[in-house]
Amino acid sequence: MRRVVGRGLAWLVLLLAGGALLLVVVVPRLGGATPYGVATGSMRPGLDVGTLVVVRPVDVAEITTGEVVTYQLRSGDPTVVTHRVVGLGTTAAGERTLVTRGDANDVADPLPVRAAQVRGVLWYAVPELGRVMGLGTPDERRALTTAAAACLLGYAAWLVVGEVRERRAQRGQQVQQDQQVQRGARTNGPPSAGLATWWPAADAETGDPQRGVPRAPAQEDVR
Repeated sequence: MRRVVGRGLAWLVLLLAGGALLLVVVVPRLGGATPYGVATGSMRPGLDVGTLVVVRPVDVAEITTGEVVTYQLRSGDPTVVTHRVVGLGTTAAGERTLVTRGDANDVADPLPVRAAQVRGVLWYAVPELGRVMGLGTPDERRALTTAAAACLLGYAAWLVVGEVRERRAQRGQQVQQDQQVQRGARTNGPPSAGLATWWPAADAETGDPQRGVPRAPAQEDVR
């Protein structure tokens, strides 16, 4: 029972870790998106501290009021902010701008967001997974995720090999038991029909085990 429970927990941990890796690394890469971690509470309660936000690049002309965007504080600056679009504007040159505000804030952000600052629109968010985005530099995180993926694949392979070996061992034991039963049946054989007729355990009437063998008549006491 303990082995079954332990194996189930191991598979559960593997699935959870694999799912986290998919959400943080694989899906964003396949979708051309970028993952970020929420570091402040300006978007509470929807996007609390530690939430993973994955954003996809879009044309600024397609962004509408109500959408959540991630943008650079200054164009080219790696520091980003994730806020909701609460208004639209246009510069004197006709360039579209966004007015943003955090859901937990009472006032809009002081400066409009220009197209060059926008990194993308929110695709999906996962609570707590964003904390890993604060671990080390981007290169270190890339190395960490690669190592984690390799470890997960190795662990999964080890679990699968263990399952296969255990099932083979169980089948082998069952085959051996079946063979022993068959050998025992051939050695002992069924009881002989003749013996069952002439040499039963005891006669039902007389209690004589030698049924069918004539018994000598009892001698009468003649006086």
